[in-house]
Formats: sequence, C-alpha cells, structure tokens
Amino acid sequence: MAESYQSIKMIKDYFKISLKNLRVRPLRSWLTILGIVIGVFLIISLLSLSEGLKGAIMQELRMMGGDLIFVFPGEIGDMVTTFMGGLKISDSDVAAIERASGVGVVIPMPWGASTARYQDETKPLLMVGTKWGDSLSIFQSDMGWDLVDGHWPSPGRREIVVGNVVPQDVFPGLRPGDRLMIKGKPFEVAGVLRSLGNRQDDMMVYLDMDYFQQITGIRDGAQTVLVKVAAGYDVEEVADNISFQLENVGKRRRGEEIASFSIITSEKVSDMVGNVMAIIQLAVIGFASIAVLVGGIGIMNTMYTSVYERTKEIGILKAIGAKRKSIVMIFLIESGIIGLIGGIGGVVLGICFAKMIEIFVRFHPVFYIEASASPLLILFGLSFSFLIGCLSGYFPARHAANLKPVDALRYE
Repeated sequence: MAESYQSIKMIKDYFKISLKNLRVRPLRSWLTILGIVIGVFLIISLLSLSEGLKGAIMQELRMMGGDLIFVFPGEIGDMVTTFMGGLKISDSDVAAIERASGVGVVIPMPWGASTARYQDETKPLLMVGTKWGDSLSIFQSDMGWDLVDGHWPSPGRREIVVGNVVPQDVFPGLRPGDRLMIKGKPFEVAGVLRSLGNRQDDMMVYLDMDYFQQITGIRDGAQTVLVKVAAGYDVEEVADNISFQLENVGKRRRGEEIASFSIITSEKVSDMVGNVMAIIQLAVIGFASIAVLVGGIGIMNTMYTSVYERTKEIGILKAIGAKRKSIVMIFLIESGIIGLIGGIGGVVLGICFAKMIEIFVRFHPVFYIEASASPLLILFGLSFSFLIGCLSGYFPARHAANLKPVDALRYE
C-alpha cells in the first residue's frame, strides 16, 4: 500500500516537473504543439466529413426497399459516358426486362431538358417522365420519397412534382397550385419533393410520361429503368434473369454483339459505397498521418534541444539518486503532454471546421452531408496524438537517461 502511494506521488512529481519545463519555454512549446494540431485537425475534420457522407448515403439506401433493381445502359464504372454520352435502354430492352422471371413492376425513367417559364422568368429544367399509376406507390413506400408541400399528381393530368431546389433557387416563390409553362404548355405544380440527397435530383421536374414525350419529343428508350421484384423471388436471382434476357435481345438484334448493361441491386450499391468510403478514409488517414508524423519530428527536435539545455539539471537529478527510469518518465510525460494538448486542439478545430462545412452545404446544397464526430473518432484523435508524442520523446528521453552524472555536471 505504501509502495503504491509512493508511486502515485512520484508520477505527480514527474507531471509537475514536466509542466514546469513546458512553461519555461512557452513559445517553443506552442510551436511544437501547433505541428500536432494541424495533423490531428486534418484527420478529425476529413474523417468526420467522410463518415457523415457515408452515413447520409447509407440512410438514403436504407430508405429504399431491398426488392428494387436499377438497370442502366453501359458499364457502372463509366457512368459519365453513360449519362453524358446519350446511352439509353431501348423499348425492346424494357420489354425484355418485363419478360424476366420474378419481375413485378418495370418503370422506365427517361429524362431530357426543356425550357420552363414562371411569371416573367424563363429557365432550362431537367424533366423526368414516369407512369404515375405504376410508380407512385414505389416512390412512396420503397424509395422513401415524400412531399414537403402539396399533393401527389393524378395520372393523366397536367400536374407536376418539382424537386425542392426548384422553388428555392430556380424559380423562387414557386408553390403548389402555381402554373408553370413548360415549352408553351401549362402545368400545375402539385407538390414539392423533400430533398432526395443531391442537388441534381432536387432540380428535376417529374411529370406524366405522355406529357414528357410530347414536350421533349423523346418517345423511345430511357436512361434508367427501375424494377420492383415480385413477392417471393430472390433479388439476386431476378437480377441474373434480367441480365440473361437482355443478353438474348442483344444477340438477336446485333448478331453476336451484346449490349452492355449495369444491373444494380440496393445491396450491391451498399457494398460499393462501403468499399469506396473505406478506401477514401484510409487515404485520409494516410495523408493526415504524414502531417502528424511531421509534428512528431518537431516534438523530437524540441525534446533533444531540451535535453541539451537541461544537461546540468539531469546531472543534479542523477547525482542525488534519480534512477534512469525516472529521467525517462519525466521526458516521456513532457512529450506526451505536448502531443495530448496538440490532439485536443486538433480535435476541437477539426470538429468545428467539419460543422462549418455542414452548415455551409445546407445553404449551398451541391450535395448533402452531415459531419459525424463519434466519441470513438475523438478518442482515436487524442490517443493517436498522445502516442506520437510519447514515441517522439522516447529517444531524447533515453539519451537523457544515459548521461553520466559527472559529465552532465561539467557540461557547459
């Protein structure tokens, strides 16, 4: 019991000596701490933003039903070419999808641009055609779409639903019940969608397929086909059935050339998002760790300088009976405190920066993100900085402990 009390008292004394030494050289100490602050700041801010982005995407995916399949033309790894290059799924391909075993509902979703006028303003908008009778229940129950204002349109009527960016940025003041002229034809705004998670989707206008075809002149094909799996069927099995049918259509229409399609289930999307975000987070940790290691080198340099400046003090300590372990502990605690203070500063600044980005994006929504600073992430930042501090101080501490008392006392 007495030994335990003595050990605690010695550690308290080591802390007092370490804090005193840091206060004696405040400018050097704070400059050293700044190196750790920058590294931890990068780690915490980037990881919290990437984790928040991953959480937002996963939440959107969880809102979708697990029995949905998306079919796109082209390769999933080259979606820019798919959408910008004008690739489409033809009506014959849509018919092939409908023939696949286990397919319940098939909803082609073509899109195209057109001009719209509200009051005295005329601007271009992206239109999406859909068959409200087939798609409305799927949008609501399986994809989690909801309205912030108004009501859903009735099939066959000149009613539209607009993304929530349209009344905010495109046509400020646009409300349900207002009339929007699209290519000279009047449409009533039935409702305003709740955010779908990205600015592009939130700028879309959704209208009945027949009117979409009249306005855009697009009568064949779609850039996306949404498939709801029939009850009792396995989603992956139905996806394979769709792929088989599309390959057969390609062979019949193009000889042996098979058109390229990407068939994606919600589970596959979740896996893809998880893998991509894991790679991004590893890259973030790797690059930010370099900054922390640079800060660690700064701590090592500071501690070596401190050892040389305090050589006589070390000699006196050893002359009055201080053990090597005690000398090592004093310098390790000092370097650990530098790392920990830097970690605290980096965590606070990182969380504040991430929250500022979150607030900025809410008012300038290119995409939607929420900073996620979990207790585990904060603990990781503090532990990592403290560990780097201790490791950086180990070699200077060992050097100080190996000094001979006589040489240290004679050092000028």
